[in-house]
Amino acid sequence: MPWNVNDRLVNRSICSNSYYILCRKKLRSVPFAAKMAKILSDPNRRFLFYTICFCFFTTGVLTLSVHKSSPPCNYSDSGPVKPSIPLISFLERVQETALRSLGDSNFDPKLYVDLSLKFNLSTTEEAFDKLPRSANGSVSARDLQSFIASYLGDAGSDMVIIQPVDFMPEPPGFLPKVENPVVRAWALEVHSLWKNLSRKVADGVKESPELHTLLPLPSPFIIPGSRFREVYYWDSYWVIRGLLASKMHQTAKGVVQNLISLIDKYGYVLNGARAYYNNRSQPPLLSSMVLDIYLRTNDLEFVKKSLPSLVKEHGFWNSGIHKVTIQDAQACTHTLNRYYAMWNKPRPESSTIDKESASKLLNASEKEQFYRQVASTAESGWDFSTRWMRDPSDLTTLATTSILPVDLNAYILKMELDIAFLARIVGEEHTAEVFLEASQARKKAIGSIFWNAKMGQWLDYRLTSSHTCETVHRWGAQNQNEKIFASNFMPLWIELFNSDGPMVKKVMKSFQDSGLLRAAGIATSLTESGQQWDFPNGWAPLQHMIVEGLLRSGSKEAMSLAEDIAVRWIRTSYAAYKKTGTIHEKYDVEACGKIGGGGEYVPQTGFGWTNGVLLAFLEEFGWPHDRKIDCH
Repeated sequence: MPWNVNDRLVNRSICSNSYYILCRKKLRSVPFAAKMAKILSDPNRRFLFYTICFCFFTTGVLTLSVHKSSPPCNYSDSGPVKPSIPLISFLERVQETALRSLGDSNFDPKLYVDLSLKFNLSTTEEAFDKLPRSANGSVSARDLQSFIASYLGDAGSDMVIIQPVDFMPEPPGFLPKVENPVVRAWALEVHSLWKNLSRKVADGVKESPELHTLLPLPSPFIIPGSRFREVYYWDSYWVIRGLLASKMHQTAKGVVQNLISLIDKYGYVLNGARAYYNNRSQPPLLSSMVLDIYLRTNDLEFVKKSLPSLVKEHGFWNSGIHKVTIQDAQACTHTLNRYYAMWNKPRPESSTIDKESASKLLNASEKEQFYRQVASTAESGWDFSTRWMRDPSDLTTLATTSILPVDLNAYILKMELDIAFLARIVGEEHTAEVFLEASQARKKAIGSIFWNAKMGQWLDYRLTSSHTCETVHRWGAQNQNEKIFASNFMPLWIELFNSDGPMVKKVMKSFQDSGLLRAAGIATSLTESGQQWDFPNGWAPLQHMIVEGLLRSGSKEAMSLAEDIAVRWIRTSYAAYKKTGTIHEKYDVEACGKIGGGGEYVPQTGFGWTNGVLLAFLEEFGWPHDRKIDCH
């Protein structure tokens, strides 16, 4: 094969074969075989015996290998930290000075770390240091604004707005199920927004990357919009779903090529295409992007080029700090994953906010731990939510690295299934088998650790310790988080679960009784905390994954529920668009047409993933001629 499959997977494959061989060897002992003959003649007892062998064997091997290779625990070490660059440190100084000079009214710290330099860093810093300062060190607003105009380029000026090469005002075959002329006209307006959000990196970034926090990308791309003026990882999946509905296959492939270029350079897909995002990733959906593009285009060459990067990304998530070993109630050992940023300082794009949040903490060690939790929560994409907090009213109680998230492990399960499928279609049978086996092991782990049969949901699991050097965690039912979040239903998106009829029925009933489904869509949680990934906000990705999971089940009742949710979401998006002229990042699902709020920045418009989900829903469900689009 042309690349090395992740060693952990190979070892797991060997281990899975070895436990069977070990158990068979035990049976060759005549006295033992005589005693066990009666038990092993029963298929159910035979299966139980092999399972017990497997659990004891894998636990023993795992423990032995950990003790052989792991250094002594150092509980003062909270994990790795990726190095930053001097440019970012300087722009954080500008950011802090701007807050003091201009005040916090409508202050967006991200703006300042997105500025580029007109001159080299030493010249710019020297000019900044010479600015007149008052006794408390502040710079007048006039002097600061003059400095910025003279020495720094505007945020976003290092990108060029372009028209995508494959954009057509009304592409052939566009949304054939949309019969209502009003809805069709609006859908074409949403489709046309791709032109507003399409960018390419300016030549100056490639020629002088040291002057920019923007990373050079090889292909044109789609931004989310507003303050999010660069590529973001998990946003890109729903952008691609919309691009495919818009028949913009070349642009969709370019989005994937850009993300792969980040894997080539960093070993993983960054949170976003900025130098200050190099310390974390985001929910891993690259394999889903590749798969969905292939299913539309049948481009095998595209799959062949992408596959090594997918394998590499899987290795990133399944080694080191993101990997957690846990033993279930039957003493079987599983490997699952968590979010864990490689950072313990304020996030540069929100440095002033993070410092203010940490100001009540007593010492530097506590602040470092808090900063790591903040960055790790940003890696989850759910920044911020009571889902990650020990105290729902206190952001400093974030404990994201101590949580095994349901949705992350569902995404990685899908990654394993996607890689197995893609490897098979390009003839890489060994890789396909290895990843198929990995997916089967993860499915068992998800069932053992997350599934709560009483609630009919998959629940996040809270680790009793987040120390990276703890070898094996022990499962306890009391550590499942029984609070209701939309993420509790994310595994339904995965075929291994939505193809299980009885499970779909149970999960659907639980969802309908959960209180999440509101007038305008699915709420993110039931806790009204003021955080943006909580009640009453609804987000396009969560609507889409739950709807698609219900739809793929094949159950008529589930498919009807899926369409009902999609119709609610389309209606609220349309109503808000007619009132504001824009598509929004999030909506308040308590009322049709109401815009979402909360969080550390003002609500944003544009908006990449919302556009994508709207087009995907309209492509799937259409809109009958006689169905009203207005809020009832």
